Amino acid sequence: MATFPVINLEKLNGEERAATMDQIRDACENWGFFELLNHGIPHDFLDTIERLTKKHYKKCMEQRFKELVASKALEGLEAEVTEMDWESTFFLRHLPESNMAEIPDLADEYREVMKEFALRLEKLAEELLDLLCENLGLEKGYLKKAFHGTRGPTFGTKVSNYPPCPTPDKIKGLRAHTDAGGIILLFQDAQVSGLQLLKDGKWVDVPPMRHSIVINLGDQLEVITNGKYKSVEHRVIAQTSGARMSIASFYNPGGDAVIHPAPALVEKEAEENKQLYPKFLFEDYMKLYAGLKFQAKEPRFEAMKARETTLPIATA
Repeated sequence: MATFPVINLEKLNGEERAATMDQIRDACENWGFFELLNHGIPHDFLDTIERLTKKHYKKCMEQRFKELVASKALEGLEAEVTEMDWESTFFLRHLPESNMAEIPDLADEYREVMKEFALRLEKLAEELLDLLCENLGLEKGYLKKAFHGTRGPTFGTKVSNYPPCPTPDKIKGLRAHTDAGGIILLFQDAQVSGLQLLKDGKWVDVPPMRHSIVINLGDQLEVITNGKYKSVEHRVIAQTSGARMSIASFYNPGGDAVIHPAPALVEKEAEENKQLYPKFLFEDYMKLYAGLKFQAKEPRFEAMKARETTLPIATA
């Protein structure tokens, strides 16, 4: 099997730009995932993020995890656990407005560092969307505009820790799913693995690499590209030793953004356009996704198609 795509973003600035754009195109078309090196976020800054995230888990969340998740998951355990995940999480919202001040127990230093991290990731997400536009033959800024709605995109971060698990054969760190939104930027533990994606019917490890940012594509990019790029099922395998840190930031459409295939990407057939995906409000998709996250995505698209209305298409 082909090796997991690792892309050096610095090479976009030199003679290898065309080859690097081809790498990104291939990763989007055939993997739905890729790993970025030299993405512009300083290594010492990422080290600080990792240190403070692990410190916060130890101080504020480890005991709660043992009481609420570990004891419940392992109690009388015989069959596989299918209704919960072996993870400890909290969520930060950045756009359209931040909830950072409302999150309890965050140390001031950690709060400020995560604010800066969000700004850096937002910039990187928008740069990547424009690279995708270039590869797709869409005008620069098309995807950002498609995500905009009336209040701009939604952007938030899920901070997760996956503690050591005595029964990884019985419970997943995180059950298999595709991501509902746009483009996802993941800063993951460099020592402890666990993230896998489904490719050609087989689970493939996403390799932990120090100071890398892992990118994956969500359901909305599949719709906008009319299936040229696809969101990919992925999961986290719990490990018997070592705690895995995962900081996933989701750059998603605004709630009232109208999502639909880009007209330029809809193939023209003899008499009608071949539009494979529905048109819908992102917030309507999210309401559906909330109850069906760990099920196949295709019925979600079909459900949106069944309720498709004459929503306006914003002109690009």
